[in-house]
Formats: sequence, C-alpha cells, structure tokens
Amino acid sequence: MRRVSQDATAADRATARIPAQRGAGRSRHRLLPKRTTWPYLLLGLVFCVGYSVVSLSRYLHDGSMSWDTAIFVEEVRQYADFHAPIVHVKGADANILGDHFSPIMALLAPLWWLLPSTATLLLAQSALFASSVTVVSATAGRFVSRAKALCLGTAYGLSWGLQRAVDFDLHEIAFAVPILAVVLRNVLLRRFHRAAFWALPLTMVKEDLGVTVAAIGLLLFLLRERVLGAMLAVFGLGMTALTVWGVIPHFNSSGRYGYRDKLPSGGWTHLLTGLLSPADVKLTTLGMLLGVTGFLALRSPLLLVALPTLGWRFVSSDPDYWGTAWHYNAVLMPVLFLALVDAVRRLRDREDAPGWLRAYADRAVVPAVTAVALALCATLSLPAASVLRPSTYTSTPRGDAISRALALVPDGAVVESNITGMSRLAARTDLYWLGGATAGPQYLVLDLSYGWSPSPPADLPAYAAQLHPGHSYRVLTDQMQFAVLEQVS
Repeated sequence: MRRVSQDATAADRATARIPAQRGAGRSRHRLLPKRTTWPYLLLGLVFCVGYSVVSLSRYLHDGSMSWDTAIFVEEVRQYADFHAPIVHVKGADANILGDHFSPIMALLAPLWWLLPSTATLLLAQSALFASSVTVVSATAGRFVSRAKALCLGTAYGLSWGLQRAVDFDLHEIAFAVPILAVVLRNVLLRRFHRAAFWALPLTMVKEDLGVTVAAIGLLLFLLRERVLGAMLAVFGLGMTALTVWGVIPHFNSSGRYGYRDKLPSGGWTHLLTGLLSPADVKLTTLGMLLGVTGFLALRSPLLLVALPTLGWRFVSSDPDYWGTAWHYNAVLMPVLFLALVDAVRRLRDREDAPGWLRAYADRAVVPAVTAVALALCATLSLPAASVLRPSTYTSTPRGDAISRALALVPDGAVVESNITGMSRLAARTDLYWLGGATAGPQYLVLDLSYGWSPSPPADLPAYAAQLHPGHSYRVLTDQMQFAVLEQVS
C-alpha cells in the first residue's frame, strides 16, 4: 500500500512539473520576436547598416555639413560626466537647454561610457532611424500582404526626407522619428492609451514637438477618444509654452527664446499669407512630401500630425526651413507613410468609395510608391547610392592630410575651429567655434577651402593674433588648405 502511494506521489509530481515547464518555455518564447516579425527586423537591420555606412563615410571623410554634430557630441559628453549640458561650440558657458529643449539626448550617455567617440553617436542615430523602418513595415504588415509591407518599408527607408537626415549630421530629431512611428502604429491598431503614452516623450526631443503632441491629441479626439485626446492636447501645448517662455529663457544668457526672431511679424494676416509664399518653393516641398505616398496619404486623418511641423517651417522667415534639403522633413516621413497605410485600409473597408480609387489603393499604390522612392534616389543623388560606390570606402589625399593635422592636437586641449574639424575634435577636446573662446585657445584648426569672405587669410599667424590680441601663434601644418596653429607660450 505504501509502495502504491509513493508511486502515485511521484507521478503527481511529474505531472505537476509539465505545465510549469510548458509555462517556462512560453516565457522564453515571449522574449523572442514572433516569426512573422523577423522579415521586418531584417529590413531594419539592412537599413541600419546602410545608414551607418553613409554617416561614417561622411564623418571619416570630413564631410560635415554644419556644426550640429559637434554641438550634440559636447552635450552628450557633459551628460555622461553628470554635468550641466554646457556646449562651448555655441558660446562660452552656453547651456544647450537655452537654445533648444532636447534633454532626451541624455539617453545616449550610457553609450558614451562604453565607447566615447563621435562615431558611436552616429551609429546610434542610424539605429534610431532604422528602427522606424521596422515599425512602419511591421505596421503595414498588419493591413496588407507581407510582400507589400516590405516594399512599403523599403520605400520608407529610401524616402528622401529620411535620407537627407541621415546625410546631414547628428541631430535630436533622430529620437522623434521612431517615437512618431510607434505612436501612429498604436493609433492604427486602436491602442489609443499606448499611443498617448508614447507621444509624451516627444516633448523632451524639441520644443516645437509639443504642438505635434497636441495634434496627436486632436487626432485621438476625432477618433472619439475625447477625454484622452483633450488631455494630450492640453499637455502638448502646455509643454511648448513652458519650454519656449520658461525653460529655454531661463537657461539662455540673454533671457529669451532665440528663435522667435525667425517668426514673421505683422499679425495673423501676414502669418497666413506667409504659409505659401514664396509659392514655388513651398508648393514644391508639399508636392515632394505627398508624392512619396502616391498622394493617397491625403485620405487619412493621420496627416493632421504633420501640420504643426509644416506650419512653423512655412511661416518662418528662414528660407532654410522651406525646402527639401537638410533634416527638417525626417519627422514627416513616418507620419506620411503610416497615413498611406491607413488610407489603404480605409479604402478597402469602404464599399462606397470610387472603384478606380479602391483599385489604385489595392493594387497600384505600393508599386508606385516603391518606384518613386527608387527614382528619387537616382535623380536627387541621395546618399543611398553612395553605399554602392567604391569611393565611399577609400580615403583621399586631402582626407589623409586632415587626419594627420588633427593628430597634432592633443586630447583635452582648448581648441577653436571652423566646421570641417569639429566633428572629430568635439569628442576629445574643449572645442569652441572660431573666435568663441574668452581667452586665447591653445590651438586653432582652420579649413581654408570654404566659408571665407572674400578669401582666406594669407598670413595665418597674423590672423590668429588679430583674433586673440596678446597671444602669438605658429603654424604646425598647412597642407591641402587645412591648417593647425599652436599658441606660442
């Protein structure tokens, strides 16, 4: 009798272990992406490699387009050292929070602890942009076939707005792109509370994105999530007001928001007329934006989310904001492509829609959008083509000369420079813009090939002494129109 009860007890224990083992297996599987997600993850990885090649080749070949990379490298360095984000490139003791409100850049500090290099942050930006490719394509896969979703993801990854941002420099909007993709994915999947939650960190990326958060709140309100939408809209507008009129002036040495001068004066009439003037530039931008979606994004209310960014850019008096260059259109790309996905879904579900429009959405728009993306890559000389060029991976005589010149500047030195050397120097020196140091810097790094009016100085030591009276400098190297000067003690 005892033997039978012992056997039964052992059997009971073995049986009890089976569900536990199955549950453990299920929990392990939950840590891995679903099998249906792998193609979209692979697509994102491909674009991550491509974006990294573009960013690193520009960095290694000293092709920086502005001083932005140096600014954000200095900001992340300060966060990594648990200091206030003082960025000397913007001016002596300039707190970057007094320029733009972008505390989200502090999330890159752990990467700086692991590998303190400008290249590390450029790779992180490539990963952020590429992650949005996975989100957009995987979201499309919930409403169209996998083949079409991968084509849409490819068209999105190759879109001119995203490529311009990759080709530009390091910038805070790299965070906004995947966040917006996640927000609108949750809107499409009718996970409205998740969408609202993911919209909140946009206010930490840049001050203008608070108005975009308000637009997301309006979208939720129109989708009958009225309380949630109203709360989100109030939060977004409140954060923009707080940062523009409170936080930024507090950290700014002049006590004001410096970009207010770029908004036109003259009242609402002048403001509204400025939206489409000059018409040729702004209508071209609108056509390029809507054209990447085959103009079908116009059928989706998600397009509301793009209006704040377009609005402040078009009413600005700065012509750099109006066109298709630089990085300003990157945040619009996930909005446009997910609006396209929404439009395809809506037209498929509406039997009263015109037959030709439903056929276009069902069969023609994805091939058209993919073809447009490929065609623009070829005609606009977008950086995607550079991945296939051998010159991308080979050095140049001038690039070698610049590398040798920068090697003469020791780590930790106080340096003034113009754009070309900044992206490399920011990671290892105390870097100022040319003429920005309050005392004479130890080194001057000068690219003499562009940016001088009417021409670069012929006598470099005399120019340096004029720039910093009471200090003398000698030329360490001057080759290929790139010079390094050292202060003579």
